[in-house]
Amino acid sequence: MKLPLFPLQSIFFPGETVPLHVFEDRYKQLIQDCRIEAITFGIPVFINNKMEYGVEVQLVEVVTTYETGEMDVVCVARQVFKLLAFDNIMDDKLYSGGIVKLLDYDYEASEEKKQTIINGIEQLYAIMDVPYTKLNVKEFNSFTLAHKIGLSFEQEYQLLQIPSENDRLNFISLHLTSTITVLSEVNRTKKTIELNGHFKNFDPLDFKDLEI
Repeated sequence: MKLPLFPLQSIFFPGETVPLHVFEDRYKQLIQDCRIEAITFGIPVFINNKMEYGVEVQLVEVVTTYETGEMDVVCVARQVFKLLAFDNIMDDKLYSGGIVKLLDYDYEASEEKKQTIINGIEQLYAIMDVPYTKLNVKEFNSFTLAHKIGLSFEQEYQLLQIPSENDRLNFISLHLTSTITVLSEVNRTKKTIELNGHFKNFDPLDFKDLEI
């Protein structure tokens, strides 16, 4: 299918709310077209000087329109796509467009597996002393806290490309395990450093049975 495109160096996941400040004329025109024609548009991820994957987005609300014509808008991310062809200018419009293939993603995983991930996230937050809000396992999926578990931009982009929920959860599980291990070791090292130099009581060693 052909979609208007709004390329960004940002990653959005399906179901995520997408707040945008629109100030360029081409994207002001795009938002107006979305309002009038109820069309969707795509946000391809600009990474490593290329664009391959992105997410289809639907306009939900124009929150504020400024005197300059700039806008604050709220959208919602829908489906992931692969970009097949890119046109810098779409038809007679100011904005770009392209041919995309919408990808089939599943969200099926056992509650046990999801709960394991939730437990890992809770443990990570506890180590980092970050406030944690309990998650409902029935509503949780791999994208729920994807921006809030310390993934790098490149890792988020990898996650975006994985169509299977089980595989996405496995990806997150590996990240949580390695991150928790590193942070736990950092905390242990920090405590060791803080204790160094303090007065301590040492139990005297008994050398009665020592053989040399």
